[in-house]
Amino acid sequence: MKNKTIVFGLLLALVLPGLAAKIPDRPEKLSFPKLTYEPPNGAQYRVPLKSGPVAFVVPNRELPLVSISILVRTGKYNEPKGKEGLAAMTGYLLSKGGTQNRSAEELEERLAFLAAGLSSSVGDTSGSVGVNLLSKDLDEGLSMLREVLTVPRFQKNRIDLYKTQQLQAMKQRNDDSRNIERRELIRLAYGDHFFRSQVTTKASIESITETDLRGFHQAWFHPRNFVVAVSGDFDRKTMVAKLETLFAKWPYQGQAAKPVPTNKQFAKPGVYLVDKEVNQGRVDIMLPGILRDNPDYYAVQVMNDILGGGGFTSRITNRVRSDEGLAYSAYSYFPGGTYFPRTFVAGYQSKSRTVLYAAQIVLEEMRKITQEQVTDKEIETAKASYIQTFPQAFETKTAVAGTFASEEFTGRLAKNPAYYKNFRAKIAAVTKDDIQRVAAKYLTPDKVAILVVGNKEEILKGHPDHPVTVKSLTPGGLKDVPLRDPYTLEPLK
Repeated sequence: MKNKTIVFGLLLALVLPGLAAKIPDRPEKLSFPKLTYEPPNGAQYRVPLKSGPVAFVVPNRELPLVSISILVRTGKYNEPKGKEGLAAMTGYLLSKGGTQNRSAEELEERLAFLAAGLSSSVGDTSGSVGVNLLSKDLDEGLSMLREVLTVPRFQKNRIDLYKTQQLQAMKQRNDDSRNIERRELIRLAYGDHFFRSQVTTKASIESITETDLRGFHQAWFHPRNFVVAVSGDFDRKTMVAKLETLFAKWPYQGQAAKPVPTNKQFAKPGVYLVDKEVNQGRVDIMLPGILRDNPDYYAVQVMNDILGGGGFTSRITNRVRSDEGLAYSAYSYFPGGTYFPRTFVAGYQSKSRTVLYAAQIVLEEMRKITQEQVTDKEIETAKASYIQTFPQAFETKTAVAGTFASEEFTGRLAKNPAYYKNFRAKIAAVTKDDIQRVAAKYLTPDKVAILVVGNKEEILKGHPDHPVTVKSLTPGGLKDVPLRDPYTLEPLK
């Protein structure tokens, strides 16, 4: 035993110096092999079902689980005027309100016994229904999913409970400045008449009936409006047959999906101030955005990562938080819209007296990136963040199915089937000239709409050491935005 220990020690003495020589003395000297990864091809999973939907079927035998997610072509934009909240209520109660054959309580009890999850929702531009369960319980899970999709109960006590919860939430709408900020940001970014700005009121929630719920459900929840993502422990051919049965012989006709409205209108330049007695002001500096199929999309994403989207490597974060200590979080985002242009936002939360000074700094950084080229290190870091995290879109079989189902749903798979194949090359091709060009094109400080929610008197005083006026921020001047009644959303007097 002693001899073996001596031999092992001698081996270590010989090997360790060689290993140590390969370990650099500084972390920045570490080098890694080039990432080699090719995304999957959505066509190999795509199955047009005879019963209407397109499905993406991705087997995975690693665990005895199955996940089924159904995207539905509907959304808030289909709500009749005066029935704001109908889409969300329908989406919630589909899986929470029972079925023709099971009460809500019985359905929940059975799901709990099976350790299964059943969910449903309807958002602005899509709906979803999904189930996750053990593969041995697949047939029963599909049976329950069929009931939820075709014969939901919309149980009265669940309708009443949902309404009560919504009214309680409304009562608190003005308690948190974050809620006010979110509400007014959408109004400024898209216009009062755009569907995203139509918010539930006490009257609209109380007016929704079981008949309304059934009408909305039967209009939009049918196979022609479905895109399905399925992954898990199953044989592909067998699963396709089960999906055909799931969607066959639908009990009602339904309507063809309507196009998502695009009639948005961005606010005029100015500082829009909501007077709210809080210690800190919430600020959003906004500009019109772009669609995701805009040729400038890739350069815009890299530019924004450098400006404020890259966390502690970004300029806005470093100036506002790290250098000046004016905010805990300072950021920007510049998403590409799917159906309509989204909005560029640079935001932060700061003490009242430093709100205007921080806004000045953000605008300075926006101007700077239009006037001077970014550094080699900045562009390399930004591009690497997109390229190196790219495989995360496909890190699980469920993610593979979901990603391609979303691409099918939004139409990009048909228009640009090589999007994911070419994504990294498009990002890598972005140059410093591209960044300066798109910054100059889209970051126009004289056109910003600045939303501020906070204590007006304190904010307008400014910082004694850094005097900044509203007029110096934007030629649009100051515009008072009243608080709204939490139940009616009419301006409070």
